[in-house]
Amino acid sequence: MAELAVFGLVLVVFGLVSKRLEGTPVTAPMVFAGAGLLVGAAGGDLGVTFGEHDENVEATETARHIAELGLVLLLFTGAARIDVRVLRERSGLSLRLLTIGLPLSIALGSLLALGLLSDDLEVWEACLVGAILAPTDAALGAVIVSSPKLPIRLRQALDVEAGLNDGLAVPFFTVFAVLAAESASGETSFLQVAFEKIVYGLLIGAAVGAAGGWLLRRAARRGWTLGSFEQLAALALALLAWASAEEVGGSGLVAAFIAGLAFGISERELAPKAIAFSEDLGQLLSLLVFFALGIIAVEVLPQATWQMALYAALSLTVVRLLPVAVSLLGTGLDARTVAFLGWFGPRGLASILLALILLVEYPDVPGGVTVFVVVAVTVLASIFLHGATAAPLTDRWARLSTAAGRR
Repeated sequence: MAELAVFGLVLVVFGLVSKRLEGTPVTAPMVFAGAGLLVGAAGGDLGVTFGEHDENVEATETARHIAELGLVLLLFTGAARIDVRVLRERSGLSLRLLTIGLPLSIALGSLLALGLLSDDLEVWEACLVGAILAPTDAALGAVIVSSPKLPIRLRQALDVEAGLNDGLAVPFFTVFAVLAAESASGETSFLQVAFEKIVYGLLIGAAVGAAGGWLLRRAARRGWTLGSFEQLAALALALLAWASAEEVGGSGLVAAFIAGLAFGISERELAPKAIAFSEDLGQLLSLLVFFALGIIAVEVLPQATWQMALYAALSLTVVRLLPVAVSLLGTGLDARTVAFLGWFGPRGLASILLALILLVEYPDVPGGVTVFVVVAVTVLASIFLHGATAAPLTDRWARLSTAAGRR
């Protein structure tokens, strides 16, 4: 209870100065993760333990529910706010980052994990590390996607990439997690996994999102709805898609993402207003997760090895920069801009939530704790490094580009 009181106090204090901190190197994820680290160092405890898998399942059940709810809202609202018409017109950079950069990041991250962490991880577990750490989080460098100092083309590329790559990484995560669990038990059924988890999630998500958007649009046009209940209905669609897919053996995370896409397409005018509450709730849960990560990190960081630290450093640099550079070949962007886009691929909420879900949802994965520790180290480093460098590097890029006459 004391930890929750501290979280509330930090939230109030940050809210009081949030406008003043906007555009500075101090970001909300940094503040809440830092507060969590201090609470953990002072003896704070969330009751989450890391050891035997049965113990993990029981001790992290609450964290799992928060994690899944937060990720469901993140996936649904992120997909729903994407304007597909604009994306079709200006999809050049973001499409390259998603279709070329993301798969390359997963592959390179997996190979690197297999090479550095082979003593602790099997093949599918290494692939899990690559998939979990592939999504980017625009919230860790929010000053970039909102800065008028950058051309809208670059801002939109990073924003759309961050909005969609977590949803696109979820199918990889789902398949790798099931295969890792089945491999540990001596069973493999890739086709069944792919069909049940991915296809069911796609079908249910599309049906719930499209039907829900159509019904909500019809009701709103007839004046049957209140604005507050339009927002609650959108939240309910995200939960309905998630729960329905899980009930039939599909991936609820895939369903939530697809439902958001279908909802946004079926009701483009209503969607931004309808998902406002879900976005606010998702932001609150995300700050709670960053705070919890700080507390948990005090316990798990002593388990980190130099190989894990090296992996985290390479994950934030080589594993991101190289795929971005390859995906942007032929675009005419100079090396400075490619490096800028490559550096600002922070790892954040989606990664830590997927790692938490792995521990509880797939307790048969032997390397689950190792995967979580690697992810925790990488995300913590990203929170502070990307948060602190977002504003100054944006200013530097703008100055150099203006001097070179390239803006």
